[in-house]
Amino acid sequence: MIPIGDDNSQRRLVPVWTWIFVIINVLVFLLELTAGEDFIISWSFIPLRFLSDPAGDFITIFTSMFMHGGWLHLGGNMLYLIIFGDNVEDRFGHFKFLIFYLLCGIAAMFAQMAVDPYSNVPNLGASGAIAGVLGAYLVLFPQRRVRVLLVRWIVYMPALIVIGGWILLQLLSSVGTAGATSGVAYMAHIGGFAAGIVLTFIFRGRQRQLPPLY
Repeated sequence: MIPIGDDNSQRRLVPVWTWIFVIINVLVFLLELTAGEDFIISWSFIPLRFLSDPAGDFITIFTSMFMHGGWLHLGGNMLYLIIFGDNVEDRFGHFKFLIFYLLCGIAAMFAQMAVDPYSNVPNLGASGAIAGVLGAYLVLFPQRRVRVLLVRWIVYMPALIVIGGWILLQLLSSVGTAGATSGVAYMAHIGGFAAGIVLTFIFRGRQRQLPPLY
């Protein structure tokens, strides 16, 4: 079940930061491909290294949000960001969306570190911040229809089902892989999602009333 689009008919703002984030993620990934493993390790968030030197390693909280482990990782994240980020940015406004996105990414990193503080495994990816965007979308637009590729068919489903199914999968996967190395930071997804829900109640403004149709 892969989301491929949603209803943008009520969007009023150009999603500036959504597209800036997409561009930065793509450019950083291309830099990873050319700079190699040392670059990835240097700028990824590594819990044990961070706890050993929080001040010196602070910048990796942010740089790691724009790094990815492969084309599929990058493509999946950017797909979700493009589909769901524009409407959340439209509701929050540009500046609030920028702060919201970064805060969700920070929350995701610390959530993952909380369950495995002595890990030397590099944590990287926009998944935590984008999970926050999904949490916001779920609060703001639970009944909005999302186009989904379901096996070979394109169907429409409420966001509540699409995003609710996604977070349920993360929760079940985090339990199923407890104590094992899965290669996926499920707790970062859960932490970012939870932060997105909480922050939405702080960041959202009043819902705009659309002009009446005559």
